[in-house]
Amino acid sequence: MYKVGDYVIHGSNGACRIEGIGPLTGELSGSDKLYYTMTTCYTRSTIYSPVESPKVLLRPIMTKAEAESLLEDAKNIRPMVCKDEKQREQDYRDGLRTGSCVELIRIIKAIEERKEQRLKQGKKSTASDDKFCKLAEDSLYGELAIALGIPKEEVKEAVAPKLSAEL
Repeated sequence: MYKVGDYVIHGSNGACRIEGIGPLTGELSGSDKLYYTMTTCYTRSTIYSPVESPKVLLRPIMTKAEAESLLEDAKNIRPMVCKDEKQREQDYRDGLRTGSCVELIRIIKAIEERKEQRLKQGKKSTASDDKFCKLAEDSLYGELAIALGIPKEEVKEAVAPKLSAEL
């Protein structure tokens, strides 16, 4: 069980801080079931999540050492391969849903690679690719910012060169 003040990754909501643990109160009450009351780190939304729920991805934020190791290994992470163009968006969604930083890097690399190919063909990147790249970057950079103790705005500049290393 997490403690008040812990930083966690909560599903697709990304980085959150646990503000309280207990039964729901007010209009949301109805049982003695325990819930985490969390605030998202970057949008300041409040989330209530059951303490005992196998359905919800809830994991601790990576440590600084884990973040540094991930960035060191980022150049070796292969881009996501989407075999079927029709499945591309679903593959992105599935990767985002895992909450795995490695999967987020794979998505970002795949989209960046695809953007390059499209530019060479005289085409723009797709709105779908832009949307999924932003979702993956927001989630990855949000967690890295907390783990590394730097502002989220500075993460992309620090991380981008490591992600775009030649494969």
